[in-house]
Amino acid sequence: MTATFCVTGARILAGKAFEDGKALLVRDGRIEAVLGEASVPDNVRRVPAHGALLVPGFVDLQVNGGGGVLLNNAPTLEGIAAICAAHAGFGTTSLLPTLITDRPEIRDAAVEAGKQALAAGVPGFLGLHLEGPHLSLARKGTHDPALIRPMTEADLAYLTREARDVGLRLITIAPESVSEDQVRALVSAGYVVSLGHTDVGAQTAAAYFAAGATMVTHLFNAMSPLGHREPGVVGAALDAGGVSCGLIADGFHVDPVAMGIALRAKRGPGRIFLVTDAMSTIGSNEQGFELNGRQVYRRDGRLTLADGTLAGADIDMLSSVRFVHERLSLPLEDALAMASLYPAEACGATTKGRIAAGCDADFLLLTPELSLLSTWIGGRCVFHATTRGLPA
Repeated sequence: MTATFCVTGARILAGKAFEDGKALLVRDGRIEAVLGEASVPDNVRRVPAHGALLVPGFVDLQVNGGGGVLLNNAPTLEGIAAICAAHAGFGTTSLLPTLITDRPEIRDAAVEAGKQALAAGVPGFLGLHLEGPHLSLARKGTHDPALIRPMTEADLAYLTREARDVGLRLITIAPESVSEDQVRALVSAGYVVSLGHTDVGAQTAAAYFAAGATMVTHLFNAMSPLGHREPGVVGAALDAGGVSCGLIADGFHVDPVAMGIALRAKRGPGRIFLVTDAMSTIGSNEQGFELNGRQVYRRDGRLTLADGTLAGADIDMLSSVRFVHERLSLPLEDALAMASLYPAEACGATTKGRIAAGCDADFLLLTPELSLLSTWIGGRCVFHATTRGLPA
């Protein structure tokens, strides 16, 4: 469905509050207007929503896999398409397939796949997130220590010259392995630079923010903690107004008490936004998978290596929204913004994450109990709950 149509009968989250008695007018894949239902032209086809919640589609900046596919194991156009399709079934309309630390040839293959996905217009594909290999061994997490290494001039040249035409580009780096000058070069080349998997102190983190880093990857996890004498990366990120922070809200990576403290402490205009850090298990029945030759086990909502190290997350974005809404008692509007508006703002995706004229018609229809009814990307219904897939 790409022609003009109107969604009627929904409670629409346009801005900071839900509105009743309004309709969403879509033309050629973009939102043309939110208007009173009495103002819908007679010649426009209506899509009745019957009291559903119409909210912005979710934007996930850290997605390692889904639908039984892990990007590291399938750095191909088909792999990216499968990941995007799997997450559409949980409300994500824009995502960054994320490559975990791996060999240079896997990185190159993922970049080539990203170029192909952008050219093919894969629904939901926003760009690529390269999480490593230029990280800190001290905060490696599940990243293979044998593959972590400093950024060389050859790496920088590849990233700034060859790794283009993949859409939005996000890279997670550690100051231990990347210089401030290299960060400046990456930012000049159009990258969003995020600090993560690093053990540096707050002063060093602040210097890298000054050099152009504007995000931190999965706040609290794999970074120096907030201390009363050394605030660490956590303290520096919460104090830096120009920095936004991804947060995994599965209850395993970060305790809800720490989540609430961080939300209250974060200096603006930067925001804390939700990421899933999802692995291939989302949208699949698989009970484990292999990463860099090591087995990852799926048990009781957790993904771990054999030694118990958390290895990504087994949660989708809609479940993350429910978690912060119910466990942290966040207003629903705020919980939804953490999954849509705030990540879109953090990465500069100005036509994503909001219901407003001129934005992409990426939206969800939810029940009042927050079950997904349908997912729409660019004005097309790409998932419908009654069929668990595309509408008939």
